Amino acid sequence: MAAPRGCTLCLRVLSSSLRPGSLFTLSKPFCSAAAASRPLDAQRLAERLRAQKRELKKLPVPTSPVQRRVQELVRFTQQLQRVHPNVLAKALCRGILHQDKDLVVINKPYGLPVHGGPGVQLCISDVLPILAKMLHGHTAESLHLCHRLDKETTGVMVLAWEKEVAHQVQELFRTRQVAKKYWAVTVRVPVPSAGVVDIPIVEKEVQGQQQHHKMTLSPSYRMDNGTMVKVRANRNAHVAVTQYQVLSSTLSSALVELQPVTGIKHQLRVHLSFGLDCPILGDHKYSDWNRLAPQKLSAGTLKKLGLPQSKARYIPLHLHARQLILPALGSRKEELLLDCKLPHFFVHSLHRLGLEVPSPGQSRDDEAQ
Repeated sequence: MAAPRGCTLCLRVLSSSLRPGSLFTLSKPFCSAAAASRPLDAQRLAERLRAQKRELKKLPVPTSPVQRRVQELVRFTQQLQRVHPNVLAKALCRGILHQDKDLVVINKPYGLPVHGGPGVQLCISDVLPILAKMLHGHTAESLHLCHRLDKETTGVMVLAWEKEVAHQVQELFRTRQVAKKYWAVTVRVPVPSAGVVDIPIVEKEVQGQQQHHKMTLSPSYRMDNGTMVKVRANRNAHVAVTQYQVLSSTLSSALVELQPVTGIKHQLRVHLSFGLDCPILGDHKYSDWNRLAPQKLSAGTLKKLGLPQSKARYIPLHLHARQLILPALGSRKEELLLDCKLPHFFVHSLHRLGLEVPSPGQSRDDEAQ
């Protein structure tokens, strides 16, 4: 007996859309006796496919505390570069911190690159035209990047409506007129609790278990048999200066506020890890010089985080662009203070590690003293 016409259409569409290993599985026939009497249009087919996808997402809750913690971290740090550009643009639109006739300031999510590159499926620069149209209509020109943040860094990011304004803001960053504050959770506690790291940085090839490139320190002096000797300057090294202050600490971790005076690639990560011996939690690149492997953590820290060492690779980088202060620009006659709240995974880790978030204005008051 031949299949009804509507059922044939359904199976033909499904066979063309499903691939081996696809997420969709037929748990029950799409064509029932009632549905067989009418054609299956595209809208109802899409609705049924979405319904099946929702069913597949209803996974059982893990019973193991470790599995629950891993699932929690994966959820908090979900990669947005795998979604449709329109979905990403809507997420950025919901995270807008400030908007005026010159600038749009967004809260950059974790794990999202700013620019494209090898293996990058989607980045912020890809969706700036879509974001502009969501904010100013279909005739709007694309927004422009004013600076960049690392893929793993979250927080304040400035965009401009006009290319001319973007160049002006870029010049403010280049000439160090923008005050920047980052917050980081560190493994171990910096000593002293406040100070300045002024050590040049250079990129080097590492001959370890895996050949790779890293930024590293290029100090001007070294110790030779107990005597301090001036080292010949590396012509490829960049001047790098970071001011830091411990905001909260326990015996094994700290919440640190960082104010980079310069803007060298991976400067904060390198100065904390190799300069102060206090790598950022979740920094799987700069916690060890010779290895590219998940960060090694103490048993006490792992216990607080609810993870064994074998699951440490799921810990995201805890580095957040907390605040920017832009000087007067164009028609704006006063400085612009931009604050960005911490991401959920960052706050959760602070609670687990017993670190306290200072009240608003506390760090500024400490500086005034």
